[in-house]
Amino acid sequence: METSYRVMILGTGPAGLTAAIYAARAFLAPMVIDGNEPGGQLTLTSEVENFPGFPTAIQGPDLMDQMRDQAKRFGATFKTGAVTAVDLSHRPFKVTVDDGAETFFAESLIVSTGASAKMLEIPGESEMVGHGISTCATCDGFFYRDKKIVAVGGGDSAMEEATFLTRFASEVTIVHRRSQLRASKVMQDRARKNEKIRWELDVTPVSVVHRQGQVVGLEVRDNKTGVVRTISAEGVFVAIGHRPNTDFLNHQLDMDELGYIRTAGVTSQTNVPGVFACGDVMDRRYRQAITAAGSGCKAAMDCEKYLETLE
Repeated sequence: METSYRVMILGTGPAGLTAAIYAARAFLAPMVIDGNEPGGQLTLTSEVENFPGFPTAIQGPDLMDQMRDQAKRFGATFKTGAVTAVDLSHRPFKVTVDDGAETFFAESLIVSTGASAKMLEIPGESEMVGHGISTCATCDGFFYRDKKIVAVGGGDSAMEEATFLTRFASEVTIVHRRSQLRASKVMQDRARKNEKIRWELDVTPVSVVHRQGQVVGLEVRDNKTGVVRTISAEGVFVAIGHRPNTDFLNHQLDMDELGYIRTAGVTSQTNVPGVFACGDVMDRRYRQAITAAGSGCKAAMDCEKYLETLE
């Protein structure tokens, strides 16, 4: 089946849904493709306390459902599936969903496919995401006041996350699988000077220990002796990097060395006219729901102006 749209939005996190709201209110009747993770990373967060307008907090999935309903109210339509290929060589752009199950065409595209946090992929991790396992200190650190937590990673982001978490936690243990850190000297020095930070280097995470739905520790193996032991903790923050979801683009858009889409100046315009990017797929720095939503607004407005030039 082949259908053509004026605007197609790829991804349904805060960026994609905000773009859908703005595009729909501009009477562009956007078609939104859900993606592999409908709702994005926010659906893995239990409580969201830093999104404006919700003073008593809101569950991540509930926030995404409300944004989706808002977009539908103005005329956005949604399609369940994942975009597996696009052809940006000519307009209208060709969008392939679920390896050819369906094909769509669009005069413009808004790419908001996000980035996926790299996980440890150890037993106990996946089932405790949002319940003691987190990939965002800024989002979830507040919930760990006066508690012992673990931060896994050896790069700048891990040092930054661990240092930030000391504002709340009674103790933060940095776990890294090598004896040497990858972080810059400045970031290492800052972390080492923090009295709340402990160090567990040259150990490999083995499993997340949890009881009755609560994380109670991280099991690690000493790389030299092979001895397995448990580090007591009520939360584990995984800070080993993110991977932008851009494989399906097959390098048709300009990207940086990590695969994040490059945009022109303060706009959302990519190097291909009519293709716009917003959210974590182009933001390697902030990665917050509110910044993603703001960039989704920009993408929809840029897209609207682009379509006006065609007319």
